[in-house]
Amino acid sequence: MTSPSLPAAVLFDMDGTLLDSEKLWDIAVAEFTRGLGFEITPEARESTLGNATGDALRKLFDFAQVPEGERDYAGAERWVSDRVVELFDDGIPWQPGARETLDLLAAADVPLVLVTNTIREVTEHALGTLGRDRFVATVCGDEVPSPKPAPDPYLRGAELAGVAATDCVAVEDSPTGARSALEAGCTVLTVGPEPVLDGALHIGTLEGARFADLSRR
Repeated sequence: MTSPSLPAAVLFDMDGTLLDSEKLWDIAVAEFTRGLGFEITPEARESTLGNATGDALRKLFDFAQVPEGERDYAGAERWVSDRVVELFDDGIPWQPGARETLDLLAAADVPLVLVTNTIREVTEHALGTLGRDRFVATVCGDEVPSPKPAPDPYLRGAELAGVAATDCVAVEDSPTGARSALEAGCTVLTVGPEPVLDGALHIGTLEGARFADLSRR
C-alpha cells in the first residue's frame, strides 16, 4: 500500500468550504427571488450551490417563471453582487477548522490556492476575512473560459501554483465544485453534512484535520 504524501498544492473552494458564507448568499438570493414575486424553496436554493453566477441566476429566473425576453442578467448580477458585498462587509464567519487547516498547511510550506466560482469583485471582499497573503494565487469564476463544473478553474489554479493538477488536493463542499476538481485530475476531499459526488473522499469537516486527511491517495 502506498503511503499518503503531501500534495504539491491544496486548492480550496471558498463559499461553504472555508467560509460559512452560504447563509449570507441565502439572504441575497431570498431577497432577489422575493423581488420577482416568489419565495425561494430550499430545493431551488440548493440547486444553485456552487454554481457560477450566470448559472445560478438562470435557475432562479426559471424558478420564478420569468420569460426569457424579460431576464436582465446583468442587472440581476449587479444587484445580487452588491447585496452580498454589503453582507460580507459586516463580517463572514469561518467554517469549523478552516482557519486552523490553512495554518497547518502553511506551516508545512504547502502552497494554497483559492478556487471559487464567485466573481472577483465579491471575492476581494471575502479575502479581507480569509487573508489574501495565505494564498499563492486566487482564481475566480469570471476569470476562466468556463467556470465550475468545468475543470478550467482548478486547472488554472494548479497552473498558477506551478504544479500539475494531478499532484494537487482540492477541498470542496458542492457537487458542482467537486466535479470540476475531479475533471481537472485533482484528489478531491469534500466537507459538509453528506457526500456530494462519487469519486470524492468525504471527510465531513475540516475541524481536527490532519496531514493524513489532506494527503493525496
